Amino acid sequence: MALLGGCAAAPEDKTAGLSPDKLYSEARDLMGNSQWDKAIPYLEKLESRAAGTPLAQQAQVEKAYAQYKAGERAQAIATLDRFIRLHPASPALDYALYLKGLCNFNENLGIFGAYTGQDMAERDQKAAKESFESFKELSTRFPQSRYSEDGLLRMRYIVQTLAKNEVYVARYYLKRGAYVAALNRAQTAVADYRDAPAVEEALYIIHKCYEALGMVDLSNDAKRVLESTYPGSDFLSVGGKKESDSWLDMGKLNPSKIDWSFTNFDWLKAK
Repeated sequence: MALLGGCAAAPEDKTAGLSPDKLYSEARDLMGNSQWDKAIPYLEKLESRAAGTPLAQQAQVEKAYAQYKAGERAQAIATLDRFIRLHPASPALDYALYLKGLCNFNENLGIFGAYTGQDMAERDQKAAKESFESFKELSTRFPQSRYSEDGLLRMRYIVQTLAKNEVYVARYYLKRGAYVAALNRAQTAVADYRDAPAVEEALYIIHKCYEALGMVDLSNDAKRVLESTYPGSDFLSVGGKKESDSWLDMGKLNPSKIDWSFTNFDWLKAK
């Protein structure tokens, strides 16, 4: 068996003998047909064979995009981190930051969240915070980038999501009578995300927690702040209200008008 194994033919490399331009052409054809997983090996070969050229940079960012489209978010982020580290002055750096933010932004929901309609605020917020940092760096370093407007909109949504996460946990503790824990989370939402819509409910939770703890003066203070900041608040009349969780509702920005495609990077290709 060992001898037979040694005699087995090695897997055929279909890219052997292909020039960098031909590799790139094959990869583009595959991506054009949404065959992202099949395009990735061609881009990896291209990155190696065209090392040190603009075409190698092109291969890296397009590989990250293909990985993102194939659902390989962790691999896409690793590819982008490597690109950012190796090419800090690249004209595609703004896109790399944007795509990294996008990978982490979508990671908040994942495949099950997309089908179940789970609120992003109910999930772990590590990816949301990392997404925010990428979009923040994008908007700070490249305010005129074509991706900055969408990045800023997503940052706004992430802030609201983080605030809602604090309130979601505070609400959980309140329902179970853990008033001190609920109070701490609600106060964090008010202190760190003062302009987020979730602050309205946070103030209501603070009011109810102090009321349950018998701290009448503090309860009345929280209620007064809630009434003055949110006149006619539904939380004081019916104990809550329905909110929209769609980031598209926040800025009325149509994402279909933003070209996230690999075709953005033709100017990187070697002449």
